[in-house]
Amino acid sequence: MYKQVSGCMSNFKVSVDGKICAKFIFPADFIGFQGHFPDKPILPGICKILAVKVMLQKYYSRKIYISQIVTAKFFAPVACGDELLIECQKNDSNADGICTANAMVTCRGEKISKIKLTINPRR
Repeated sequence: MYKQVSGCMSNFKVSVDGKICAKFIFPADFIGFQGHFPDKPILPGICKILAVKVMLQKYYSRKIYISQIVTAKFFAPVACGDELLIECQKNDSNADGICTANAMVTCRGEKISKIKLTINPRR
């Protein structure tokens, strides 16, 4: 699934203040829509979390590990073809390289999800 989520990402950029941003569009044939729900497919929340991980791995240029999902709030469903904008801000790392990343997912200016992860880019 990671490979498919990566393929849905575009416009990856890092701003001067360190904010990581990217757009994601999940097509109708995306594996995450299968069975969730058959009559009206919506994107599972774990796919949004995985999208944040994809962005962070691109930022670090290596594999990262999620140590903890601190917060994962989902406010509105995401349908096939919706364009998501994910903005992620990582906080300073501790001595072990572990840090938190706060992500906001929006669609057409509407807040869709709020995600906070504890990550380890060094593991």
